Amino acid sequence: MIVPVILAGGSGTRLWPLSRSLHPKQLLRLVDAHTMLQNTVMRLQDLPALYPPIVICNETHRFMVAEQLRGIGMPPAMIILEPVGRNTAPAVAAAALAAQTLAADPLLLVLPADHHIENVPVFHEAVNAGAVLALEQRLVTFGIAPAAPETGYGYIQKGAPISDDADGPETAAIQRFVEKPDLETAKAYLNSGEYLWNSGMFMFTAQRYLEELRVFAPDMAAACEKAFADGRADLDFFRLDASAFEACPSDSIDYAVMEKTAAGAMITFTAGWNDVGSWEALWQIGQKDATQNITLGDVLIHDVNDSYINATSRLVAAVGLSHHVVVETPDAVMIAPRDRVQDVKSLVDALKVKHRPETSAHRKAYRPWGWTDRLVDTPSYRVNHVCIHPGMGMSLQKHFKRAEHWVIVKGTARVTHNGESFDLREDESTYIRQGNVHRLENPGPDDLEMIEVQTGQEIDDSDIERLEGV
Repeated sequence: MIVPVILAGGSGTRLWPLSRSLHPKQLLRLVDAHTMLQNTVMRLQDLPALYPPIVICNETHRFMVAEQLRGIGMPPAMIILEPVGRNTAPAVAAAALAAQTLAADPLLLVLPADHHIENVPVFHEAVNAGAVLALEQRLVTFGIAPAAPETGYGYIQKGAPISDDADGPETAAIQRFVEKPDLETAKAYLNSGEYLWNSGMFMFTAQRYLEELRVFAPDMAAACEKAFADGRADLDFFRLDASAFEACPSDSIDYAVMEKTAAGAMITFTAGWNDVGSWEALWQIGQKDATQNITLGDVLIHDVNDSYINATSRLVAAVGLSHHVVVETPDAVMIAPRDRVQDVKSLVDALKVKHRPETSAHRKAYRPWGWTDRLVDTPSYRVNHVCIHPGMGMSLQKHFKRAEHWVIVKGTARVTHNGESFDLREDESTYIRQGNVHRLENPGPDDLEMIEVQTGQEIDDSDIERLEGV
């Protein structure tokens, strides 16, 4: 039995302004019509003896993760919520403990949710080879045959061969892990033929991983066991105990276990793999036109080549650009040479110092019941476009510093206002005074949309008291 473990944490700061802490890259549609998370799960179809995945994510992303998996008809076995990020080793430990409640000692296939793999059959071949080694009590990592002297990836040096099966992928012991190299070192690695890119994908039995973690990182293992034992189910999610998990040391699988274990093994495969860690990576894997441009959205170009231009909300026009990236969102525009996109993280760090909201959230925010798009935002009034999906509704709530005026523009709304319930249809409206208890629901078969005008001396998202619901 293979239990996929999907690591869906992280923020993807190098893909700003699309990727933000409240809506990171793994939850975005970057390559095709599906998000990176959805593609990761869909890529697993047709693997033998496959159990529904365990997904690990930050609790702030829980509803988006659940909705995206429902959207492809592949519900998970469990969504584990991390109260804080503690890197990959504790996350996988929590997943291993959860997997043992599903089967006696399942195989874990650990996959980051933000990778792109073109050749899925080759990937499946590598996974099947990994299962054989994992059942021999090895801890398996997957190495990517390097196509270039890449300085943005860590590397793994191959050790002695494990199998001489000429028909399957290359298998070998692990000689050592090495950090991201400079260019000259990367060229030497490539020329030697002894080094592979470190993909961050792993395979082992749940019990074997936990045994090695207890040996090499006992404090981490103990904290994860307590966080899982004291955790609790919450709707479709499992919440790790916050105090226990916050006390857990933070470390990657590589440092905590794989660099220390004597049972490590690696499998080589070449399948058009990319970790989509920058705008340059998206240019590399995308479909280009005759002048090597990728244009998405409403884009007009003249004398432009070798560029990536993404417009999400308005017309973007460019003249005379070469080898550039331009990304537009409703609240930000980022422009950089393609060979400088790794420095986008510096922009994000500078924005965080200034406490700018553009680092954390988009203008459009997703909720368990739908979404809100902030059209106008001032200290004394705000205008939102709000959508509530069929059968869903907001919490019963009240506000102390603002009033709200709702205008229905599509569908039917059921309004609860100070104990009274009534329906509103298109072109009808209601007014919610400051301090009044209210709720908005969608009883109809189609999306409900409204324009909400908030007014008050102070407009703040924290000004809410929820009496029922989320």
